[in-house]
Amino acid sequence: MTQPPLADAVDQDAVPTVDSEPTGVATAEPSASVGARIRDLRQARGISARALAASLGISPSAVSQIERGVMQPSVSRLIAITDALGVPLVAAFDPASDRPVEPVGPSGFTLQRAGQSPDIVLDSGVSFRRLTPGSSPGVDYFESIYPPGAAAHGADGLFHHEGYEVGTVVAGELTIDFEAERVILRAGDAISYPCSVPHRLHNTGGTDAVAHWLIVHA
Repeated sequence: MTQPPLADAVDQDAVPTVDSEPTGVATAEPSASVGARIRDLRQARGISARALAASLGISPSAVSQIERGVMQPSVSRLIAITDALGVPLVAAFDPASDRPVEPVGPSGFTLQRAGQSPDIVLDSGVSFRRLTPGSSPGVDYFESIYPPGAAAHGADGLFHHEGYEVGTVVAGELTIDFEAERVILRAGDAISYPCSVPHRLHNTGGTDAVAHWLIVHA
């Protein structure tokens, strides 16, 4: 019986290669401060600073300081803000996250090159970078870097938020405190849990802890 041709027998000269800067892939814009981005998101949704402050349990002055960049929010505060605004976490640190990206080429994929997604630095020096190319409704996928001693929330407090979280540590050591136990994750370790479970992420090691996170929203 005659065998069908193998997939790798396709004429490679006829297959277009996506190189350097393909048409239709947006270059990252200079990153505005996270505070300015929060202000824009709040105003676009017709929510006053006072109403946002009330939903977060903080003062309107604190909201103003965050929006003006006088004070950087912690990771937990940023998540609380995006939950209150009804937007995904990535919307707070990537202005392009709410603009659809046109697929590139006949295969219909969306491409994001290295350097096309801006980083933001939060309280304690924790930095976030969006990993999802294009829009991804219902899903946040990002990289976080925790310097030694950095924490997602206060000195002792636990926090919770909306969604289901899956994380993989890429480098260093990241500690997660739950109400009844502590989990230490090292490079290659992965964890998943409902975000409604109170928790706290922090780095007790001597080097940066790098992790990739997937948050799935209901």
